[in-house]
Amino acid sequence: MNFLECFKGAIKNVRSNKMRSFLTMLGIIIGISSVITIVSIGQGGHDFISKEFEGIGSNALSISVKSKAGEVLDRYYFHKEDVNMLINKVPEVIDVAPILQGYGAVVYKNKSKEVTILSTAPSYRNIINANVLEGRFLSDSDVEAARNVVIIDDIAGKKLYPRESPIGQKLTIRTSAKASSYTIVGMIKNPNPTLAYEFSEDFPGMIFIPYTTSEKILRTPNISTMVATVSDMNRSKEISRKIVHILDNKYRAHDRYTVEEAFKQVDLVNKVLSMFTLVIGTIAGISLVVGGIGVMNIMLVSVTERTREIGIRKALGAKKKDIMLQFLTESLIICLIGGTLGMLIGISFSMAIGSLVGVMPSVSISIVILAFAFSSAIGIFFGIYPAKKAAELNPIDALRYE
Repeated sequence: MNFLECFKGAIKNVRSNKMRSFLTMLGIIIGISSVITIVSIGQGGHDFISKEFEGIGSNALSISVKSKAGEVLDRYYFHKEDVNMLINKVPEVIDVAPILQGYGAVVYKNKSKEVTILSTAPSYRNIINANVLEGRFLSDSDVEAARNVVIIDDIAGKKLYPRESPIGQKLTIRTSAKASSYTIVGMIKNPNPTLAYEFSEDFPGMIFIPYTTSEKILRTPNISTMVATVSDMNRSKEISRKIVHILDNKYRAHDRYTVEEAFKQVDLVNKVLSMFTLVIGTIAGISLVVGGIGVMNIMLVSVTERTREIGIRKALGAKKKDIMLQFLTESLIICLIGGTLGMLIGISFSMAIGSLVGVMPSVSISIVILAFAFSSAIGIFFGIYPAKKAAELNPIDALRYE
């Protein structure tokens, strides 16, 4: 008996017991669809995060003061003159922006919006590739004169000024410690547009103020972080050592300053997401083993039901390998059909879930190939024992079986 005859016979047997065959496939369908859904959403999330931060801080280094014993002495904090010092003494440094970050709310009339407050310098615009929609960004004169001016993002702008331009309007920036009135001079596109627009009601807005005005609203006006753009990130370690050496010499410090890639946390988030996807995908894959056991169980039942048929075929000259091939083919067909259905359902589910959470799932050809390979492996692995049992039946005993 050749493979084509076995294939036709397997299809006939599957079709003759439709409900039983479907229930047998169910474990395979659930397993494959779950794995594809989880892996596709996980990969899509990875691509989504990378795209969100693409081009932001790609050539930036974060310079921070390290605390010891839970505190930082005042003499170790950065000062205004450190910006020009690093630019002048480190040729690879293009620009430097001090950053103070806080959280609060912007209030206009009877409306308010939760925001992240970034107290910084004009050069920070280049680091985040800010897209100015109206007005302007911070200027050097704003910093020098310590003006109460603010740049808002379009998320806060649309919430507070839905039908008018925010430029020139006054609003109150309020934190848990202080509150102060500022004039809006510009509005930019939110640096994280997909997340911000998908969850605009709950997603915090982002505002920028001159770092020389930070003491008016932030609890701690000390500068503990600066971001430097550099000409060659391939030499980031060498540049980092230069920066640390210069700061150590100025402040007569040792092991007080650290320099790393500004958006290094994005890689950490991606690693955590990949690990989470792997763990959940592995757990979902357990259902494939359960489905394989179900296939083996049904094939054993099929062997028992068709004992007389096996005896007749052996009496007519069928060899052991012919019987084994027949039952292995049937097991393989069940698993491949289940795998195909599972793959289609998995892709559909991932697309549906992706549209709900705003993440485009990534269904690669490798996932599809893996699904078929895994389905085939399960069909062969769990079909061997029933096929072997059928092949080893004694033809005389099989013919007597009722």
